[in-house]
Amino acid sequence: MVKITVDPVTRLEGHLRIDAEVSGGKIKKAWSSGQMWRGIENILKGRDPRDAWMFTQRICGVCTTVHALASVRSVENALGMEVPLNAQLIRNLTQSLHALHDHIVHFYILSALDWVDVISAAGADPKAASSLAQSLSDWPNNSIKRMKAVKKQLNDLVASGQLGPFANGYWGHPAMKLPPEVNLMAVSHYLEALDYQRKANEALAIIAGKTPHVQNVIVGGVATAINLDNEATLNIERLYRIKSLLEEVDGFIKNVYLVDVCAIGALYAAWLPYGKGVTNYLSVPDMPLDTKGEKFDLPGGTIMSGKLDSMKSIKSFNDPYFGKNVAESIAHSWYNGDWSKHPYEEETAPKYTDFNADAKYSWMKSPTFKGKPMQVGPLAQVLAGVATGDKLTMKYANKALKLISAVAGVKVGAEILHSTIGRHAARAIRCAMMSDLALKHWELLVANIAKGDLEIFNPPTFPKGEQRGYGFHEAPRGALSHWIIIKNGKIDNYQCVVPSTWNACPRNGKERPGPYEASLVGNPIADETKPLEILRTIHSFDPCIACAVHMVDPAGGELAKIKVL
Repeated sequence: MVKITVDPVTRLEGHLRIDAEVSGGKIKKAWSSGQMWRGIENILKGRDPRDAWMFTQRICGVCTTVHALASVRSVENALGMEVPLNAQLIRNLTQSLHALHDHIVHFYILSALDWVDVISAAGADPKAASSLAQSLSDWPNNSIKRMKAVKKQLNDLVASGQLGPFANGYWGHPAMKLPPEVNLMAVSHYLEALDYQRKANEALAIIAGKTPHVQNVIVGGVATAINLDNEATLNIERLYRIKSLLEEVDGFIKNVYLVDVCAIGALYAAWLPYGKGVTNYLSVPDMPLDTKGEKFDLPGGTIMSGKLDSMKSIKSFNDPYFGKNVAESIAHSWYNGDWSKHPYEEETAPKYTDFNADAKYSWMKSPTFKGKPMQVGPLAQVLAGVATGDKLTMKYANKALKLISAVAGVKVGAEILHSTIGRHAARAIRCAMMSDLALKHWELLVANIAKGDLEIFNPPTFPKGEQRGYGFHEAPRGALSHWIIIKNGKIDNYQCVVPSTWNACPRNGKERPGPYEASLVGNPIADETKPLEILRTIHSFDPCIACAVHMVDPAGGELAKIKVL
């Protein structure tokens, strides 16, 4: 038995440690350890609930918009509020633009290099690479001229000895199987992705005031003033600039991103049996179409043991099926005690005791739904859509499965999605869906403004006594929820149950592993000194561990205290 420790896992946000026991070339057991502490819950105590969204956005420099949305929804839920239709639609545009940026970055920048051998691409035949790319898509930049230019750029980079973002990769690893021409095509699209993620972010900044850390989301609605004749507000010029950028990004997603994921996944068909792990799935409905949060464009619910006929929908922002069944355990987490509690009843009392695989080994708590660990993320949402026959989900799921089948030379169905490669396919499917929905909700917003409706805000009022509420959001990495208790207008307790807590959690009080830990078991390891296969599966979840950093000296003593505002 060989013990492998990957610390830190790179190409993600935050600090994650993975330990694995390997025997006979396969992983037998794994541990996932979040190495950063999120103290935002303690910072929020006693503050005005209307300010929480600004603080919670600072949990991360990537997952910013998502915390703002979940936070304001939690306060609105506690107060029984509705928000104007314009506010819902502007929020929907905000979240969809954020998702487009996030999904493009995840595949090309953070995870594609686990599958694409960049150095191999330097020896590719540009004509063959172009022919291959054009057989998959009519994307204009799949030309021979483009492939020649990228190959020259790549060879110049290799000759310089300064590989920049391509340094320190596992180039030549025995698990790298793509032909040089596929690698060259992927590198070409990697470079284009840098531009298209920027376009999505530019559109987000226009609608949201800035990014990261958007400025337009507030309790009761949005701060995006609408006046079609005013240069300082959301006007016709800005609306059409957003649409123009959206249409450019949409073309890249449909003709490049979705195609690349399916083609590369099909060429790695031998990897389809790996990475299944936890097959209980949780997603939440989103992209609301009304002021109450009862009608949605994205379905959500639970699927147990991978059985689509077990699908139970979550139907509204107030659905007790969600509100009553979330809990978190700290049996293996660096907090004081050993309990499993509903978020309303939790406390955040850190107690660091060093890494102990048999005791406490992570800053992450262990969420459960009805007592069970759940996998969250685009795969959970796509499966919910397939289970309910959602038309938009089926449109892109069928397109993806058809392309995978064509490249692999064998017909595949939705069952392949329960895997490392399946998580990538599901994220690409969701990205195509979000692109369609972004354009749809742009149209809905413009049509509603054309009716003369310019309302964007309903002022909240805070009664005396206690109010409890939760807000959820289907973020790019999966189901996110914020839970708040308000007493006499101030925050008494606040808890965030985030996607990477669901997926990256340690074992819970019943010793059941979380999705990361379970998905690694059975994975092959070709070279124990270069555990590329661990990175492949972990990156397929799109980890985001960044929260709030704790600082201690080697003996565990406190180094500094930071006063926040």
